[in-house]
Amino acid sequence: MSQPWGARPVYTAIIELLEKKKGALTDAELLKALKEMYGDLSLSAFHKALMKLEIEGLIHVSSLPKTKKRIELLRKPEEEKGTS
Repeated sequence: MSQPWGARPVYTAIIELLEKKKGALTDAELLKALKEMYGDLSLSAFHKALMKLEIEGLIHVSSLPKTKKRIELLRKPEEEKGTS
């Protein structure tokens, strides 16, 4: 049995995947990549993680034709902390 999310939360993996893919993916591409990493990720957990990131202002989710969605990275988490 795989460990469901281990030490790295799903929302952290979403940010990392978006950074690697130049800031944008479709929901289908992102979910496929996450399922490869986590194995048994549910659609509900995926949507919950997206909602958390969108509320925090880290991503933007927009609708595309035929029930697809585009997930865009708005800013990196480091930028939120500022420089000291």
